[in-house]
Amino acid sequence: MTQQLQDKVAIVTGASSGIGEATARRFAAEGAAVVLCARRAELLDNIVADIEAAGGRARAACVDITDEGAVKALVTDTVADFGKLDIVVNNANALVPGMLADHDLADWRKSFEIAVDAPMLLMREAHAQLAQNQGAVVNVSSICGDLATPGVAAYSAAKAGLQAMTRNAAIEWAKQGIRVNAIVVGVMLTPATEAAIPDEAGQQATGRSVPIGRIGEPREAANAILFLASDEASYITGVELNVDGGRAVELNSGAADWEE
Repeated sequence: MTQQLQDKVAIVTGASSGIGEATARRFAAEGAAVVLCARRAELLDNIVADIEAAGGRARAACVDITDEGAVKALVTDTVADFGKLDIVVNNANALVPGMLADHDLADWRKSFEIAVDAPMLLMREAHAQLAQNQGAVVNVSSICGDLATPGVAAYSAAKAGLQAMTRNAAIEWAKQGIRVNAIVVGVMLTPATEAAIPDEAGQQATGRSVPIGRIGEPREAANAILFLASDEASYITGVELNVDGGRAVELNSGAADWEE
């Protein structure tokens, strides 16, 4: 590894599996001290043990990221443990399906609590540290925030809100040296995707629907997050980097597939 994050300190939410886990592991391999935040303590502890066994620095934080006091304590404890905070990755996710005409309001709000409210709380509480250290925020969004599909209106609306908040924070915080960006992911082979599409045939069919011809791997999203969090992206703020195998730029005209 190239040690792109040497001596940096990062908080990664939703870090017990999928993109969050891949990001935490990659950050640690690149020299960062990482606080892994999620609800599943046993999974977090196992990942932290792996990171430490490889010579990295990490701590597990089993935190309800929708709880204002808990988020404040998360930032305070991170600074107490590691001396500062340089990077925030808002990756925690909640997709509660429902058709718009009969969507339960509590379920609708849950999407916003995780995708909009929780990132706002963590960004707000981390702001002073990020300004002091000219830090970076990377928010993990979805192409559902840009494109429509039946049954995920709440998730789509919440992710669109996350992207709007990313742009606003980028402008508000630019003069303080804080960069705020988002990645916009397509279908990734995370545990949630495997649960939704458990059979290999279904996964292969989904992969064929992506222009690049396959489902993405969490490490590929983590690579994009690493870039935006690192000094390699020092003049980049307010962007939404698509990590979706070409899905968002494809015009599906209904025509037959073109072959070379």
